[in-house]
Amino acid sequence: MITLEQLKQIIPKNPNVEQWHQALAQLLPEYNINTPERIAAFIAQCAHESAEFTAIRENLNYRAESLQKVFAKYFTTTELAEQYAKQPEKIANRVYANRMGNGPESSGDGWRYCGRGLIQLTGKNNYQAFADSLGSTLEEVVEYLATFEGAVQSACWFWESNNLNELADSGDIKAMTKRINGGYIGLEDRQHHYECAKEILCGS
Repeated sequence: MITLEQLKQIIPKNPNVEQWHQALAQLLPEYNINTPERIAAFIAQCAHESAEFTAIRENLNYRAESLQKVFAKYFTTTELAEQYAKQPEKIANRVYANRMGNGPESSGDGWRYCGRGLIQLTGKNNYQAFADSLGSTLEEVVEYLATFEGAVQSACWFWESNNLNELADSGDIKAMTKRINGGYIGLEDRQHHYECAKEILCGS
């Protein structure tokens, strides 16, 4: 199991490392993330996804020009992008509408079920599946995801649901990234975090 001192070495600038360690120590064994290789891979992917455990809610505070780059499909004109710029709730409700189990833009589901947790859980379907795994309600899960334990457990649940221990056992960070991200965004950074975590945890 990862020690507090090891975690401090992996995410040295995090102000809440003791709380994160407590949650990890409690929850990783429940999901069989229980070898140095599995823990190193899990910590590495989470560190990339959450800016070293500091961002556990999706940042959607985009300027107009960024909206047209990142969400070009949903903001086809500058005028439309300017109507939504720097308004995270409106942006979420538009870009996540009518998919992942969410209702239309007017439902507010996009904001209600925006990315949360260390591996950002997004969309009503994913929130519901996570809630079902805990025997909780959607409303309870929304609140739980804002806690250290909830942020960790949602990532553990995603990890288990996507059979990521298998890829961790083989050290296949590229395939793991594809399964988490849908592509290879941040692969170099994920690999770097993995090598650092593995060295600290395994001495290799």
